[in-house]
Amino acid sequence: MIGVFDSGLGGLSVLAALAQALPAADFTYYADTAHVPYGNKEDGFIQGRVLEVGADLVASGCSLLVVACNTATVAAVQALRAMHPGIPVVGVEPGIKPAAQSSRSGRIAVLVTEATARSSRLKRLIDEHAGMVDVFVEPCPGWATHVETLHLDDPVLAADVRRRIEPLLDRGVDRIVLGCTHYSFLAPLLHAVAGERAELVDVADAVARQAQRLAGHLAQGDGRLHLRASAHPERLRAALPRLHLGHLEARLIGGIT
Repeated sequence: MIGVFDSGLGGLSVLAALAQALPAADFTYYADTAHVPYGNKEDGFIQGRVLEVGADLVASGCSLLVVACNTATVAAVQALRAMHPGIPVVGVEPGIKPAAQSSRSGRIAVLVTEATARSSRLKRLIDEHAGMVDVFVEPCPGWATHVETLHLDDPVLAADVRRRIEPLLDRGVDRIVLGCTHYSFLAPLLHAVAGERAELVDVADAVARQAQRLAGHLAQGDGRLHLRASAHPERLRAALPRLHLGHLEARLIGGIT
């Protein structure tokens, strides 16, 4: 069993890529919806939740973990690996390296949560992979919550997207890194503003390829999916068609817990 977790719905974007890369694998997806979003919380709290959820997934039989949350990765992936040294752990980090390497203008933007924006891990990624380009880090408070509540067509959200993205485009940004898995579900809004001026950089497929490399025998299962949540589990299944992930419903087993 492969365990995938996030603070809420955002990691479903990664789960979709994982299911495509590993069609026969069995997955458990855990949404920590009692504490969503992680992006506005302190690192110590986030780390505590990641370690608790990770231990729960391991105890339930998961032998590969995917931290499908940028904020959780920057705050706690090292601690999670230290806690479970015999289990591969795949994290999600902003695609700064591919964005920097492919940028023609030499200017990229990274859309992140507040917690990721202040993390030393993000600064290190920028220092290591984007030393030759200008990087604009843009915290986007509230965006993850809009995804969680499935208010993707809210005109307030659309206006905020435009307010944040247009100044970046005016600065010459030609790559926009999605530094939160929730933001994948805002791609239509982002495309509507960026048009042909900037390309979105999402790492879900790269994460899936890494998990595929590490899966071993886990790649061969029954192609099942178990959904779990720390609060309001019924909202998980209801969100799948709203997020254009209805194809995952065919993999579901049992109830949602």
